[in-house]
Amino acid sequence: MSDIDKVKELRKVTGAGFKDCNNALKETKGDIQKSIELLRVKGISKASKKMSRTANEGLISIYKTENSLSIIEINCETDFVAKNEDFIKFVKEISEINNKVLSDPIKIENFQMSNGDTVKNNLVNKISKIGEKITIGRMATISEDQKTKNYSYMHSVVKDNLSKLGVIVNIDAKVINSELDVFGKQLSMHIAASSPLAIDIEQIDKDIIEKEMQLISEELSSTGKPQNIIDKISEGKIKKFKEDNSLLNQQWVMDPKKKVKDILSEIKDNTVKINSFYRIKIGE
Repeated sequence: MSDIDKVKELRKVTGAGFKDCNNALKETKGDIQKSIELLRVKGISKASKKMSRTANEGLISIYKTENSLSIIEINCETDFVAKNEDFIKFVKEISEINNKVLSDPIKIENFQMSNGDTVKNNLVNKISKIGEKITIGRMATISEDQKTKNYSYMHSVVKDNLSKLGVIVNIDAKVINSELDVFGKQLSMHIAASSPLAIDIEQIDKDIIEKEMQLISEELSSTGKPQNIIDKISEGKIKKFKEDNSLLNQQWVMDPKKKVKDILSEIKDNTVKINSFYRIKIGE
């Protein structure tokens, strides 16, 4: 095999650039296997240097099977890379793997991809090849059975099942019918637009509420108002914060005169319950 054929073969196997492949072959005296290992080690070194950078771009992918629905975020540094076909292909395969392992990050890292190597090693190689920090971000999977149904919504779709914002929802209902399907789709859109923190007030993280109370207190302390007035205003503000950020108490996007819980009560099957939801937006 000629030197140029070896470079071509090494590029095909590793995805590395011509110059890197040529240098690796020179260093290993033309040994392709040793060159592959050398490029992998160098790739890890390059990847480590890039991991301190910020990756606020990327793609959200939703993957659906008969019994489950999953969502995952893959981050990169620029929108240019997010639209790269090689990156898109990578995200799609990771999304399928995410569904198979039920969003277990350790299992994802060690899962063997279609090229025979692990996700972890492929990620390192991808960083080295593309030249940007790439990370696997937030992820979730929800299951579906005879009494529940999953729904999803994607906003700012880039391609196929890839977007900049994604929502998955699981609803419990006695009757699965077309009316529920309409509500499920609209609910997914509502969550995308309104960004609730939890289903109900009691489920909002206490640390988030405490932080908000602190911010409100700091804001009002400089007004010069008496403490009893400040306490009353604070109470009203934190109550509004909780309502604005709990799904059931939010104003329904399709009819702001009603709340989400009002729409739930209007569904003919009155056993409808929102079990869970996940909303992921790139850069948020």
